[in-house]
Amino acid sequence: MTLAAPSPARRRVLADVIARPEGRARALATDAALILTGAAVVAVLAQVSVPLWPVPITGQTLAVVVVGAALGARRGALALLAYLVIGLAGVPVFADFTGTVAAIAKPSFGFILGFIGAAFVAGWFAERAWDRKPWLAFIGFVAASAVPFVVGIPYMALILNGVMGLELSLWQLLQVGLFPFIIGGVVKAAIAAAVIPGAWALVRRVDTSRD
Repeated sequence: MTLAAPSPARRRVLADVIARPEGRARALATDAALILTGAAVVAVLAQVSVPLWPVPITGQTLAVVVVGAALGARRGALALLAYLVIGLAGVPVFADFTGTVAAIAKPSFGFILGFIGAAFVAGWFAERAWDRKPWLAFIGFVAASAVPFVVGIPYMALILNGVMGLELSLWQLLQVGLFPFIIGGVVKAAIAAAVIPGAWALVRRVDTSRD
């Protein structure tokens, strides 16, 4: 995967502006470095927790959205795929410094799977320049933040009801896996909608100073 010239539908993302390799080999190496860096950022912020009612805000989803927007759809998704594989391999990159193949049996594992799609969606919006204006970025990042729940809640139902033999209704699953996280999700989307446009403003300022 190389950093080809963007099509009219795909605008440059932050990574395209900051990393400008010349030549196919260097472009591949740059992409690989960006993907691994993105996975590392998610791993670090996954350990961050800020007290908030009704549940604490963790940095994991924030990192997913920021990484996806900064790297673009494909590289963002690959970064979260790398994060997933590294965690399953036993490296403690998941929340609370956990990481093992046994995570597959946890009811919350579906949300980690959903992070791949969330990063892709955040990157898709960024490739259409939604990440350059805070209000557009906020809309796109809220949409991206919703993706893990689309995957996570059915996966939770599979583990809790199918594997563990519980009989939780859809309403009960939503009470456990969605409603407590709405406020935190909105807050994190707002933070990302400030960080990414702010980074664009800084990049434009630096480019102007070079002229």
